Amino acid sequence: MTKFLLAVHVLAAIVAIGPVTVAASMFPAAVRRAQDSGPDATGLSGARLLHRICRVYALLGLAVPVFGFATASSLGVLGDAWLIVSIVLTAAAAGLLALLILPGQEGLLARLDGAGGPVERAATARLAMLTGVFNLLWAVVTVLMIIRPGSTTGA
Repeated sequence: MTKFLLAVHVLAAIVAIGPVTVAASMFPAAVRRAQDSGPDATGLSGARLLHRICRVYALLGLAVPVFGFATASSLGVLGDAWLIVSIVLTAAAAGLLALLILPGQEGLLARLDGAGGPVERAATARLAMLTGVFNLLWAVVTVLMIIRPGSTTGA
């Protein structure tokens, strides 16, 4: 059962978190392109699509910690320091996505739609920076999951 839980956990991380990191990273540039092209529906639709990918896959990403906890419980490592650090970093990444990145994307899309004035370059730069931090948190969690203290893989 542990192998099944681990496989689902890893697959969920790849299938759900991967698209969020890529789409969120592409979003600020898409907004800048949409802003620069004026009332071009194509540029705006691209930004909207990236935001939708982020929202949908963020929800699917909830499976990652669910199966992660199940796997950790099955392995008996719930109290290990590396796992606790991973949980804290995962919570930080999820909070960053839910509280700053997704609302930031929505705000920029609203501005592109004409509500609230033009998009400021500083706003897209701030969103790009937040997305970089989000991606960095996931990279650290991934490394902790691969090269964990006490690993039986010999790494």
